Amino acid sequence: QVRLVESGGGSVQAGGSLRLSCAASTVSASTRCMGWFRQAPGKEREGVAAIYSDGGSAYIADSVKDRFTIYLDNTDNTLYLQMNSLQPDDTATYYCATGYGGRWCRVTQEYRYWGQGTQVTVSS
Repeated sequence: QVRLVESGGGSVQAGGSLRLSCAASTVSASTRCMGWFRQAPGKEREGVAAIYSDGGSAYIADSVKDRFTIYLDNTDNTLYLQMNSLQPDDTATYYCATGYGGRWCRVTQEYRYWGQGTQVTVSS
């Protein structure tokens, strides 16, 4: 069992920045991929970015690749998502997750453990 605890969400104006954190209780073979997902009201959950548990890059969505950075601090098993130049379209509940992840860590159904979610609201 892996427990994930997210923090760092909030409300910002367009152009602002936030950093999300996700503390994992453990990192093991069952946590091959660690990723961030988001879900806006009325929309499906989408992958934002993912990283391998050894710190290697997996993917980042085209919609955020020039603005968001994902990284992992292996010293305390904490996953981060640095979000810059935030736009109203980034408004969503953001979830961190971990699991096998599938090919290139892109398979949502292959993430077994999920955090509770943290709200990000960007106003224009």
